[in-house]
Amino acid sequence: MKVLILGCGYLGLPLGRELVGAGHQVFGVRRQAEGTSDLQSAGIVPLAADLTRAGDLQRLGGPYDWIVNCVSSSRGGAEVYRRVFLDGARQLLAWLAPQPPRKYVWTSSTSVYGQTDGGWVTEASPVSPATATGQVLMETENLLRTAWQRDGFPAIILRLSGLYGPGRGHLFQQFLRGEARLHGEGGRYLNMVHLDDAVSALRAALERGLPGETYNVTDGEPVTERAFFSWLAEALERPLPPEAPESALAGRKRGLTSKRVSNRRLTEELRVGLRYPDYRAGYAAEIQRWRETGHQGRDFCKT
Repeated sequence: MKVLILGCGYLGLPLGRELVGAGHQVFGVRRQAEGTSDLQSAGIVPLAADLTRAGDLQRLGGPYDWIVNCVSSSRGGAEVYRRVFLDGARQLLAWLAPQPPRKYVWTSSTSVYGQTDGGWVTEASPVSPATATGQVLMETENLLRTAWQRDGFPAIILRLSGLYGPGRGHLFQQFLRGEARLHGEGGRYLNMVHLDDAVSALRAALERGLPGETYNVTDGEPVTERAFFSWLAEALERPLPPEAPESALAGRKRGLTSKRVSNRRLTEELRVGLRYPDYRAGYAAEIQRWRETGHQGRDFCKT
């Protein structure tokens, strides 16, 4: 297959490497033309484009059999989200209308679920984002879903939970720096997925996903904040973080939510075998990596 990966960075690069290894022709898009030696080393053809500019898209050539859009917002707020995700999706749909791909996979987020009761949510659960950024993601999902229903555009939506792995893991980094806090009683549920398993999910969506469908991408064990930090404290022989009021979470992109995200469709329908089925397996590997790279006295990473 001829594959285009939009946002070929933290998530897109390892996906591209896997696809090249499987015999596909892969093109990787970043905003800047500089610093693409890692793409070339992986056998990926580097391309430069800003997805919010229609003129840039025309330079990407095509047609492509598979397209993956895992572009990042670079930690921007709602305005950046709207420009990158929603406006970017409109530009892409217009560009692809004459020659749509066989499959188009877009990485959304479980932040579209605004539930706060700690119950289980599935792909069929109501979406009610608790934040402005989550609202933009929901609008982008709706745009792609309408394109499928109206025009047959083969969009597949993957809702990723909190992504961690080499160089990533917001709560882990906070814990190592002594900046983590237990909010309230620490009963809020967290949902996570390791980079390796997110890559497997993307590949499975390309190979086995159904256009028009949505799949949650998360591990098999949601964990409360207290249980997660207690496990980290024991594993690293450090004290539990101090407590803080729940109101301190108000500014987070995922908001004051507490839900347990189901991955049944990921494992049963996409048939993804998780390398790290829970946070313990995933973070045990990351702690080992952290120790081996000699970062015991420094931040886990800077991202």
